[in-house]
Amino acid sequence: MNSRPKAITTFKADRSIQPIYTGGDAGLSSNGQVLVTCLGEEALLTDLNTGQLLARVEGDGEILTALLVTPSVSHLITCSRSLSMRIYSLEPSNYSPELLNAVLQRTLKPHTTPVITAAVDRTGTLLATGGADGVIKVWDINGGYVSHTFRGHAGVISALHFFEAHESVVQSRLSAKPRRKPQKPQIADDDGRTDDVEELEGGALRFYLASGSEDGKIRVWDLIKRKAITTLDSHVSVVRSLSFSREQSALLSASRDKTAIIWEARTWKTRKVVPVLEGLETGGFLSTGDLFYTGGESNILRIWETETGREITKEQVVGSEDSGILHILYNSSLDFLVTVHTNQTLILHSLAPLLTLQSGGKLDPLPILRHLSGTHDEIIDLSYVAQDRELLALATNSEDIRLVSLAARRADADSSAAGQYFGADIALLQGHEDIIICLDVDWSGCWLATGAKDNTARLWRIDHNNQSYESFAVFTGHAESLGAISLPSQPPPVGSIGHSNPLDHPPSFLLTGSQDRTIKRWEVVPKGTVKGDKKNPRAIYTRKAHDKDINAIATNHNSTLFASASQDRTVKIWSVEEGEVQGVLRGHRRGVWSVKFAAKETTPITGDSGPASSSRGLVLTGSGDKTVKIWSLADYSCLRTLEGHTNSVLKVLWMPLPQHPTDTESPEASKPRSVQIASAGGDGLVKIWDANSGECDCTLDNHTDRVWALAVHPTTNTLVSGGGDSVVTFWTDTTSSTLAARAAASTARVEQEQQLQTYVHHGRYREAIVLALQLNHPARLLALLTTVVNTSPPDPNSLSGLAAVDDVLQHLADEQLFTLLLRLRDWNTNARTAPVAQRILWVLAKNYPATRLAGLKGRGKGSGLKDVLDGLRAYTERHYKRMEELVDESYLVDYTLREMEAVGFVDGDIAMTGVVA
Repeated sequence: MNSRPKAITTFKADRSIQPIYTGGDAGLSSNGQVLVTCLGEEALLTDLNTGQLLARVEGDGEILTALLVTPSVSHLITCSRSLSMRIYSLEPSNYSPELLNAVLQRTLKPHTTPVITAAVDRTGTLLATGGADGVIKVWDINGGYVSHTFRGHAGVISALHFFEAHESVVQSRLSAKPRRKPQKPQIADDDGRTDDVEELEGGALRFYLASGSEDGKIRVWDLIKRKAITTLDSHVSVVRSLSFSREQSALLSASRDKTAIIWEARTWKTRKVVPVLEGLETGGFLSTGDLFYTGGESNILRIWETETGREITKEQVVGSEDSGILHILYNSSLDFLVTVHTNQTLILHSLAPLLTLQSGGKLDPLPILRHLSGTHDEIIDLSYVAQDRELLALATNSEDIRLVSLAARRADADSSAAGQYFGADIALLQGHEDIIICLDVDWSGCWLATGAKDNTARLWRIDHNNQSYESFAVFTGHAESLGAISLPSQPPPVGSIGHSNPLDHPPSFLLTGSQDRTIKRWEVVPKGTVKGDKKNPRAIYTRKAHDKDINAIATNHNSTLFASASQDRTVKIWSVEEGEVQGVLRGHRRGVWSVKFAAKETTPITGDSGPASSSRGLVLTGSGDKTVKIWSLADYSCLRTLEGHTNSVLKVLWMPLPQHPTDTESPEASKPRSVQIASAGGDGLVKIWDANSGECDCTLDNHTDRVWALAVHPTTNTLVSGGGDSVVTFWTDTTSSTLAARAAASTARVEQEQQLQTYVHHGRYREAIVLALQLNHPARLLALLTTVVNTSPPDPNSLSGLAAVDDVLQHLADEQLFTLLLRLRDWNTNARTAPVAQRILWVLAKNYPATRLAGLKGRGKGSGLKDVLDGLRAYTERHYKRMEELVDESYLVDYTLREMEAVGFVDGDIAMTGVVA
């Protein structure tokens, strides 16, 4: 009986959107191109222009407490809770000049307690670390040694800042009387010897370090004199940020006591105390120091005048209690700055409005160039949106929907702030007041529906060409949170206004399901009409649907039926117009998480009891009982049950039939494929199933947590999955290319086998042996070598029997040599083939030095040279032992023959008793 060959289906993880920041420190290079962020125990370097990951530096297993990069991106410094500090040199990668390779230079233990804060000077040669022990150390980055150790703070070091100033500008409040005679500035080393310092206009340029601690005190340290020149004591809480302006000769300190203080460097007295009325986490001077910025617990970026202490930004809405600004990344050469927020979001703000600021004027909040999501948290649901499906809508365990770009970077986007690349955040849909649980998109991709825990649903209008993303309608009426939502999937007739201009023609209705166990159908009316101008749309009907929470709702291809899936282990089929139950699907042993109708063009499938009609439609469900079921709407019976997941099936969908290229040379690739379905489960796997056979075609694994979301592109067949690990993976269907590659490889192999037979037939053993090794044909290789060894007469001075074969065996590549040794080990286990194996092994031992053989490495576990030699030695010893036993037995035969000759000698003739002539 001929069995049908199993169809081949392959997908590969083509691209993915992964988290880059989960809290902690962040840094920016001086040119604004390289962003450095903490991802748990790892450090990531990302290109702001393209969003490309430049390098990933693994940690030591503990969370990073400090992270910074030198301005020129020459070194990376990481400090962790394990009390270790690592210094990496950053070099261009050998594989791609665009990537960076982090080479560990040294690992140090800087403090007896974890490093809380660190800073690098402008030149990138000095590093300052401050620990919880109140000690400050200054390090030479290249040398890896401590150049200064400062003590004096009573608590945790919370802020550090290197700055440079002329000696005449910075005065010491601790110095005694002024010197009688001006002396040339000198640098004193540890032995008291002095070196001259370069004299500049306004005095020598000196290097200083400012430090702040949790006791509110600030100390300024002279790196040449190696002592504190002043102690500033005006803050009453933790000092979180320090900044110095050489143009203003002033030091700025930002504290959690809700003030920012500007200190005069000439006298180290307070120049201005600015009450910002919020606990500050960061602050710094802008450009020439005329302005400074602050950020803190209010989650707003504010700009202030240095001279007057007046805020020049207009009043802004204060953020939520759990939000705030942690860091602000800025360099004077950049036209933007980056705010780092506690919700793991990074926002780029343009500084262009500051160039046109009028004296005494007010500014609107700095315009946002783009958002960067450090992490998407737990991805609950996702869908392709926009007319060309070049955006991805993500529900990320928050009250906002994130729209992410799927388009390639544009050629004209040469600025770090442009951000038009794959995975970049395009917009944030804000309106819900609680976590969004579900979403759905209509046939055009222009209308997105969302349901949330705030008991409301919203309809969003997505006009990507005009960068317009607005809330179109709010649906209020459910008593509990929404868990399911659906839009009609039937497109208007081709040629109609609704088909050609979907942005002005919203879906006609919306279906919602809630934890209050009811379903509602809502009327959606375009704006500009009497009904459409009403504040809140009304529900056409409400039905008590299930006994437990409703998890999913789906509409069929012509919008006449819809299905609701519930935790009560049932799926109900309803009519859209009347809202009446048409049938109930029973069979799951746990709650049903997902339900989908098959498309109109879906071909009939074969169920467990034979072929099933798909005229009325098919339904696909996934349940907490770890199974996927296919149902027929003809009699509401289960056609097939698919088992394979090891945890709950959370999402299911029908795969569209792929459009194979017509120019493929593979006959297998041109064959139509059977109906396929995809499922995602709590086991972190995505599975592709053959609906007819019920077998799993392939399993996709790229997630470390449960996969909640699954969607497929309507035209390219690209599958996208999102899970609790905040990773979005794009799976490309490579079935056609795989089939074509296999067909080409099969054809090439047949040609090579024919060529091998030709070489053997014509006695061209040299080419035949090389080709047999390449094709990995042990039997043919053994036959060839046996023929060579048994050649009679052998070539003069030949080790193997043929000089041409000796030459081949002398010039084998390492991989071929190791493969041949593996074959010799196998042949040596059989007494009939052992002589050939021993002869060829002798040839190899004569031609290759021990150092060459010792350097051979095999592929896979347990295939090292030691294992090969151990196998050869074991059977070789057995063969020699057998030969020794044969030799010993031969002596007995000789003795027996001699004795028989003596007994049977008669009249000079040999006569054996009992032998008849």
